[in-house]
Amino acid sequence: MTELKNLGKITAYKYDYSPEFLEAIPNKNSNKNYLVTLTSDEFTCLCPITHQPDYAAIKIRYIPDKKLVESKSLKLYLTAFRNHGTFHEDVINTIADDLIKLLEPRYLEIEGNFKVRGGISIVPFVNYGRGEFEEVAKKILLERKF
Repeated sequence: MTELKNLGKITAYKYDYSPEFLEAIPNKNSNKNYLVTLTSDEFTCLCPITHQPDYAAIKIRYIPDKKLVESKSLKLYLTAFRNHGTFHEDVINTIADDLIKLLEPRYLEIEGNFKVRGGISIVPFVNYGRGEFEEVAKKILLERKF
């Protein structure tokens, strides 16, 4: 088993982008295709221009390969965006890039449902597919309904 830095230990929270929080554990079922869904309804970051808070529900879905994201590390990682100035579209792509680097998943998608501010809500979506899932990712992206 991988030596985890945070699970079962006292947590030192950070409130700015901290990708070092993310940790992976071995996937004991890597011989199967299955979908993992993780949802955070309390995501917060800051507008990089006005520094006003932005609130979102973040949904992460992925088909793992050899690794799974350790859920406490994901919670700490997402919490660390609290005082980070970033646009909605950028934050979703940053999370995707960090999880792809960590997990090397077969498929991954992330949606951020940002709350209305200034009369507009923004819902960025990004996905990624590797190998047989590359075409699946492209199809899902192009066929998404509003």
